[in-house]
This record gives sequence, C-alpha cells and structure tokens, in this order.
Amino acid sequence: MTTTPKRILITAFEPSGDALAAGVARQLLEREPTLQIYALGGNKLADAGAILLEHTTDHAAMGLSALKQFKTHKQRLKTLKAWLADNAIDMLIPVDSPAANWSICKLVKTNVPGAKVIHLVAPQVWAWASWRIKRLQKWSDGILCLLPFEPDWFAKYNVPAQFIGHPVFDPNCHAPGSDAEAGDLPQGELRLVVLPGSRHGEIKSNWPTMVHACRELLKRHPGEDKLQIIVAALDQRLAEMIKTIAIEQECEDLWKDRLTLTIGQTESVLRWSNVALATSGTVTLQIAANGKPMVAMYNVSRLLYHVLGKWLVTQHTYTLPNLISQWQSGKRVITELIPNFGKVKPVVDAVDKLLSDEPSRQKQQAELAKVIGAFDGKVFSIEAAGQLLQRL
Repeated sequence: MTTTPKRILITAFEPSGDALAAGVARQLLEREPTLQIYALGGNKLADAGAILLEHTTDHAAMGLSALKQFKTHKQRLKTLKAWLADNAIDMLIPVDSPAANWSICKLVKTNVPGAKVIHLVAPQVWAWASWRIKRLQKWSDGILCLLPFEPDWFAKYNVPAQFIGHPVFDPNCHAPGSDAEAGDLPQGELRLVVLPGSRHGEIKSNWPTMVHACRELLKRHPGEDKLQIIVAALDQRLAEMIKTIAIEQECEDLWKDRLTLTIGQTESVLRWSNVALATSGTVTLQIAANGKPMVAMYNVSRLLYHVLGKWLVTQHTYTLPNLISQWQSGKRVITELIPNFGKVKPVVDAVDKLLSDEPSRQKQQAELAKVIGAFDGKVFSIEAAGQLLQRL
C-alpha cells in the first residue's frame, strides 16, 4: 500500500526568513526524504530542496509601495487558494513577517481542514500590539520560538510554544564562505564597527546619526594609531545607499579619515573590533555571540512615537541581549538608545565610554557571556525539524 507523501508549505517574505527556513527545510528532507516541501520564498529555500511557488524575498518586491504590496498580496492569496484546492497541505510554516503571513494562516485554516499551522519565529506580540494574540489563538497550532523567554509569555495565553534556539548559533543556517575574507583591515589601538542595518528603512533612519557620531568620535581620538572605524554593509546595494547618505550629510570626507566601508564581511569585522555600534535588531545577538561590547540605537519619529508608539508598544526594553538578560537576572547588560530622535551626543558618549574604558568593556563581555549561555545545547535547525516532524 502506497502512502501519500506529506506536504509542507513554507512562507517567507524577507531574505533573513528565507535563510533560516532553508536550514530547517534541509534538515526536514534529510530526515524524511519523501516530504514534499513547497515555498513562497527565495533562492536559499529553493537550494535547500523546496519547490518554489513564488519568489517573495527579492529586494524589488520589498521596495514596492504599500498600495502595490497590498494588490500583489491580494492576488497572491487568490492564486494560493486555487493551488491549495489541488494540493492539500498537511502543514503551513509561516516564517516571521506576520503582516504578510496572518492572511495566509487564515486562508489555510479556512480552506484546508486538518492542516496545522506552526510559526517559525514567534510574532513579537509580547513587545507591541499584544491584541494580535487572538490571531495566534485562532489561526495557529503552535510556535517555535527563537528566544528563551517567549514560551513562558505565550503559555499565559494558552498558545503552545517551544524554545528551539536561534539561527545565529546554528552553522546549518550559514552557507560556507558566506562571510567574505576580511583581507587587510586597518589597524589601530581602538577599533569600532558600525552596523547601520540590513534594511533600507533602517539605514535611512539611523545612518545619518551614526555617521555624525563617527565624525565626533574621530575628533575625540585623533591620530591614525588611535581609532579606526569600519562601517559594515550587508551587500553592494546597501553599501551604495550608505555612501549616498554620507554625501547628503556632508560626511563623505570621513572615508579618507580612518573610516572604512566593507561589504559582506560582518563576521570578520566583528572579530576585528573592540566595540560595536548597531541598529537594534538580530545583529545585536550576533555581536554578543562574538563577545563584543556594544551600543544599540534606533531612531524613530518623535511625533509618531508620542502619538502611536507609546500606546502600541508594551515592552520598554528592545534589544535582544537586554531582553534575555532581564529574563535571566532582571537587569540590562548593554546601553540601548531606543527610542532615539536623531540625537548624536548620547550615541557618541555611550560609544566613547566603551572605547575609552577597558573595565567597562570587560564587564559587558562577562555579562554577554551569560546571555549567550541561554542558547547552549540548542541547534536551531535540528530542534526545529524535530518539533515539526512530531506534529506532522
């Protein structure tokens, strides 16, 4: 008697989601080669063995206007509904991007009886707009969490959730050689890496403040043997944006004065650095994994924050290292300037304190080691595949 292969649909809408889902898809197929994995995603999911129904993670799609995105997603749902009618799936795995995935969860729950919906990456309803928990209760069967404190929060709302570790600590989620060779990086007594973000909007909001902070820090530490600064761009497209904004801010001369731009070398420049200045996000956990003290910032509109942010945002700690540390011990370990309203001096002062005071750096490194310890023994892709197969 022939058994019908199990079918899984993975939906990812950002390059980061495509990358972490690819590691999980690869593990699933290694364990159960008969699985049929389909995806709305990108090249990494396709390379891992998923059958790509639509490419949804390219930069062009992410840069569409809100109206165009709405129309595109509406047509996507119509196409997907027709596809599901002929290809009943056993499981949907929505990956991050809740704005796009909520409607797909609802579509599957409404049109495919018996299909399970297991989120890979918990929607951050614990941080803002917590009323969205009702959607999880209605349209999902469980969550695989990347952060150790999340299952306790979801348990209060009777939403099944398991901690599976984070892709930052999983070699299966990083392609060999994905981080370019650093080559000859500038040498100096003090070495700062600046990470303006991996998204267009992040860089547009935060890099103007960061580049002016770089100018002030170089003034405080004159001499080529003192402070060297590397700005780390994820890819060529973002590097061009960083250079353009520096020109608009009348800071292009800094590239001649101990400011260096690298592309695709994040791990290498983190190893090189003494201190990091980063836009808040997953990169703060990557910095912590490298044992580097840091300052995190995020610029927001003062008007929008006071009109909407204070009402929607229920969490007043934002960076991942601090969220984990507060869960562990009730205290923060890094300086986070969030929300920041474009102010340069607080950024300069916080970074300079770490650059100039080795005991402060050592103290933060010791605390970050405790944060990283929360992930010991958890290999994200292996844990995720095991949990998903149990539910099929």
